[in-house]
Amino acid sequence: MTTTRDVDTPSSHRRRDAPSRRGAPHGRRAARGRRRGPWRTALLVTLALVVLGTAGLGWIYLKLNGDINTFDAGGLSRNRPDAAASKGQNVLVIGSDARTDGNAALGGGNKDDMGRSDTAFLLHVYADHQHAIAVSIPRDTLVTIPPCKLPDGSWTKTQTDVMFNTAFSVGQTRTGNPACTQNTVEQLSGMRVDHTVVVDFKGFAALTDVVGGVKVCLPDDIYQNDLNPHRASRGGLVFHKGVQTVSGQRALDYVRIRHGIGDGSDIGRIKRQQAFVSSLLKQIKSEGLTPTKLLPLATAATKSMTVDPGLGTANKLISFAMSLKDIDLRNTKFVTIPWRYEGSRVAVVEPDASGLWAALRADRTIDGKDASGRRKPKATAAASPGPTESVSGEGVSLAVYNGTTTGGLASEAAQLLTRHGFTVTGTGNASSREYTGTVVQYGPGLRTQAETAAKLFPGARLEAIGDAVLDVVVGASYADSAAASPTPAAVPGSVADDARSADDDLCSNLTYGAGG
Repeated sequence: MTTTRDVDTPSSHRRRDAPSRRGAPHGRRAARGRRRGPWRTALLVTLALVVLGTAGLGWIYLKLNGDINTFDAGGLSRNRPDAAASKGQNVLVIGSDARTDGNAALGGGNKDDMGRSDTAFLLHVYADHQHAIAVSIPRDTLVTIPPCKLPDGSWTKTQTDVMFNTAFSVGQTRTGNPACTQNTVEQLSGMRVDHTVVVDFKGFAALTDVVGGVKVCLPDDIYQNDLNPHRASRGGLVFHKGVQTVSGQRALDYVRIRHGIGDGSDIGRIKRQQAFVSSLLKQIKSEGLTPTKLLPLATAATKSMTVDPGLGTANKLISFAMSLKDIDLRNTKFVTIPWRYEGSRVAVVEPDASGLWAALRADRTIDGKDASGRRKPKATAAASPGPTESVSGEGVSLAVYNGTTTGGLASEAAQLLTRHGFTVTGTGNASSREYTGTVVQYGPGLRTQAETAAKLFPGARLEAIGDAVLDVVVGASYADSAAASPTPAAVPGSVADDARSADDDLCSNLTYGAGG
């Protein structure tokens, strides 16, 4: 009312006895003024609502900011892949089974247990923002964990042939070590991780509640002892076979089921987790990916989410989510890193794994489509450099390391060696990233094998070392030659054949092994 008085009353008082310019009596002017009044009032009310609405939105953003936890970026590796290696974005998503902050009530176990990664996948959003692929990494995969930062500020030594999920436990803290898991994924893939998101039990359960439940499918009935194999009896029916909607605790139980389906392995569980995320995406997209719809989801998720500093504000988090809105379900793929059983553990299969990472770095989709968002370059006559004679690496095992800051070279070199019959036992970054030329390092009795491998890298230097190993460390000269190599056509067939699209049948490809 103060605003209305300030606008209208002084004017009417000043001109109360004055005739209009056209000589119209004051009464008609007053009537016109009264007729304009409601419109002015409506305008003022609208402006007030906008101000209040903006203030309310600002309050929500401030609240979200207060809920978001970030981890220390100082724990990230000092030897990271080149950020320019891929034009797309890579987001590491970790499902934590930490029992802190009330999570023990949902996941069971001791609230003082150290944090572990229960599931993990690397989401590659292609540069065209029309395609995406999530690569699951089984928690039992044998990997190399590079140096990671401990709570006291010191750094660990490199660990080889250890389970992937132990990276999250480095430092033995209850909240886990996301930076170490990120370091390990970068070491494994040769791809720079742009963002890391950790979601715990509470965050996951809350998210499924907010969307009104998620449709899932089970190939078999599930009983209590399938959730807890230590039970003496089968117990009651927990899930019936077929399609059903789950949320909260039941959704959490669903994605954690291992036993009672297929061979009871983590591989089968990964397939169901991929189906679950697909169904969740369908549910969210059916509601419309708008800021209004995202706010309740963000509110639920941020309460139990830990992210890297690059996603540490509500604005950044929601902006990133909005950047995914144009990705169609059929262009959203789920795969598992090429693997094989090695005893009770999982080993990475080469050269398929290197082929997968190389294709993603080149922004190539599963079917070989260029999703870089750039115009195709004109064809050139440049040929890929190669050896001048036939080279056979049959019976020779070696590891490959990238001695430069150019991402993906170790994977590309591994593919070259594998095509010539060598067995590549692993890839990663060298301790130094300043190699100008390629070096083949060999231990006692391995010089002949080293000479054979060197034939594939013109100008390579041989270096005798004390350890009984055979390593190829590619340098800048190889980076220059690799730039002229043909772009990989697609991810390897072994990966593509087992891929899931987010719009696939809910009940397809849900298990692995005996009984699947």
